[in-house]
Amino acid sequence: MVLNFAHRGSLTEAPENTLSAIHKALEHQTKAIEIDVQLTKDKQIIVIHDHHFSRLNENIHGYVNDYTLEEIKSFDIGSSFSKAYAHETIATLDEVLDICPKDILLNIEIKNIPIIHDGIEERVIQCLKRHNRLENILISSFDHQALEKVQALDPRIPLGLLMFYRLLRPWEYIQSTRLTLRSVHPNMVYVDQMLVDEMHKIGLEVYPFTVNHIDEYRKLIDLGVNGVFSNNPAIFGL
Repeated sequence: MVLNFAHRGSLTEAPENTLSAIHKALEHQTKAIEIDVQLTKDKQIIVIHDHHFSRLNENIHGYVNDYTLEEIKSFDIGSSFSKAYAHETIATLDEVLDICPKDILLNIEIKNIPIIHDGIEERVIQCLKRHNRLENILISSFDHQALEKVQALDPRIPLGLLMFYRLLRPWEYIQSTRLTLRSVHPNMVYVDQMLVDEMHKIGLEVYPFTVNHIDEYRKLIDLGVNGVFSNNPAIFGL
């Protein structure tokens, strides 16, 4: 079965990573949603991609972890997208779990580069347990040490390994990590038949990012990928 992820929710229809973006993705009958998480100054888990707010509100300076959750909740991060979202705020992971149906695969990406959020792995797992949501969850990261920490804390949680740059024989690197992975998430630009075949040989699903054009999507499906991350509802709604 092909499984496509709504990347940061439906970010072409609502501000990315917000509750509104999650709702929009669900309207398209998506089967999987990807979000990004970081920690606030007071160690609360919020859903945001960048380590700063400049794309969302140019008047907010500094980094995500310079502010408490209470302060962040006062920020308008929707007006830059559309006046219709003028009162949209940054979501917490708790809030996303409250609205995301349990039959939706939720990919939680830990954003640990360039800022390392010490202890985020344990806090994410605690949050999932509070919501009784250890099933239909996938935790991913470009920070492979974060994945190792998640595995040590709770080996039941499926992991996805993100790769941005082209590596020499990445399937060999992955085996050397001793991580128990469900999937690998490579940058789409270098995905070829050999990469897909070698990853499948070691038992991994392959989900390239970020695939927004139908012709690119079809080529990747023809290579045998298991699905993609996409901003395009025509793809993640399939």
